[in-house]
Amino acid sequence: MEDDGVKQALKKCAVGFETGEVVEEFVMEDGELRLVKKKVTRRDIPPDIKAVKMLLDGEELSSLSEEQLESEKEKIIAMLKEDKFEQ
Repeated sequence: MEDDGVKQALKKCAVGFETGEVVEEFVMEDGELRLVKKKVTRRDIPPDIKAVKMLLDGEELSSLSEEQLESEKEKIIAMLKEDKFEQ
């Protein structure tokens, strides 16, 4: 079901994740491609408060203070991490 994929992506954003990128540079030498440069980059993407807010189904968020939102975010991140390790 498509909603499951969206929900999983939302959970990933709410918890934060690591991503990587590989950039390779080649030159044509003697009729063959030769790798001359390879750059591997890893980045940590921090938890996203907007994703956390979306996971708080149906709760009235406009009435919550920043501290309350931060507290809810931490609770959800802890729950998601537990769920992640159980799978």
